[in-house]
Amino acid sequence: MAVESVRSSAPPAEPSLHRVMGPWLLLLFIVGDILGTGIYALTGQVAKQVGGVVWLPFLVAFVVALITAFSYLELVTKYPKAAGAALYTHRAFGIHFVTFIVAFAVMCSGITSASTASRAFAANMSHAFDLHFSPTGITLTGLGFMALVAAINLRGVGESVKANVVLTVVELTGLLIIIMIGFWAISRGQGDVSRVLEFKPMPEGQSFFWPVIAATTLAFFAMVGFEDSVNMAEETENPTKVFPKILLAGLLITGVIYVLVSISAITLVPPDQLGEGEAPLLKVVQAGAPWFPLAVFGFISMFAVANSALINMLMASRLVYGMSREHVLPPILGKVHPTRRTPYVAIAFTTLLAFGLITFVGGVPQLGGTTALLLLCVFTVVNVAVLVLRKDKVEHDHFRTPTPLAILGMLSCAFLVGPWTGRDPSQYTIAGVLLAIGVGLWLVTVAINKATGTVPSEPVMEDLGGHGPQN
Repeated sequence: MAVESVRSSAPPAEPSLHRVMGPWLLLLFIVGDILGTGIYALTGQVAKQVGGVVWLPFLVAFVVALITAFSYLELVTKYPKAAGAALYTHRAFGIHFVTFIVAFAVMCSGITSASTASRAFAANMSHAFDLHFSPTGITLTGLGFMALVAAINLRGVGESVKANVVLTVVELTGLLIIIMIGFWAISRGQGDVSRVLEFKPMPEGQSFFWPVIAATTLAFFAMVGFEDSVNMAEETENPTKVFPKILLAGLLITGVIYVLVSISAITLVPPDQLGEGEAPLLKVVQAGAPWFPLAVFGFISMFAVANSALINMLMASRLVYGMSREHVLPPILGKVHPTRRTPYVAIAFTTLLAFGLITFVGGVPQLGGTTALLLLCVFTVVNVAVLVLRKDKVEHDHFRTPTPLAILGMLSCAFLVGPWTGRDPSQYTIAGVLLAIGVGLWLVTVAINKATGTVPSEPVMEDLGGHGPQN
């Protein structure tokens, strides 16, 4: 949300962000952001909910994500700015408090996801090197890893995206290994293919519908990430033309990979065994290819979750930067380093929040589920916003999603938020605490704006065509 200052002298203009992301880098960014912690860590948890049809919740989550992606495409090509969902919310409703809460929820979802990935990184390191870390060792290693992510982020988006390219290739390799091992074993008559159509036994009179829905709320964590890309709009070349085909291609690639990985996993490992421990895919390797070096796959898993942390922290810092430049957060968070051209204060702020989560909050199921919960709430608002903003015309051409899809996206996301899904109640507690912190920060921001004489006004969108300075 933009502002008009009552002071006569404007501060010196901050340098703009680099436009360094072409179509291929953006595709790798999206694929790398979606792949990672979710599929590597939650496949077993999903199997515990539904049994052999572990692929079904991933497929349902993919469809819900795809529908909402169409709404994001209309909005990011209409308003190609770094602020993402929070900007769309303010353009649609003009309520500063709601805008802030949406921005805070998105930021927290990224930091929560990255913090979960950091703890998973530490756990995989312990396994790969046979270090037997204590819980304190896991925490300290996670903190050290998060500090490394911050250092890469500070170097610049170019360096961050190059690191993403390498890590995306690594995590894709790991999932392709699982797929190849699964289908190689099937061709040799190993495993039990019939399990892919078996539901978990249910008490008499109960339907499998609700277990699938409960599993979908977990599987949805594996599909989030595509929404991060809209926060890179100011660092993407010609975003109004590039985003539609690249975002849809990235979602399709990851959706197919998830279904194939799920089929391979459940064919080789029974659902009750797959749901034990924190390394479900490692069990698939052991069952289908006992000759394959397990330490190698441990390394791959470690770097896969590392990519999730890097991309989520990259998104969170850019979101904080975008909101600060619109005076939703204090102006200091919008400062850009004069030589590295990165939002260094925002990076420091988001890293400190991640340190707190790594140190004090729970593991993958709790934080992963909370991430999905927060984003499903945001997606509900975004699907409403795209309909409200149909009345807002812009001068350049942009993508337009079919109205029925936006309505379906709104209803499906709102449905998956509710307690009737069987979601772990602790996820509502964690989300409630995070949003309470958001309310406190909102009050602080209002006080700062009042003290500095900053008067909120309607959003002022500049550079809508996405053709800013090529710095």
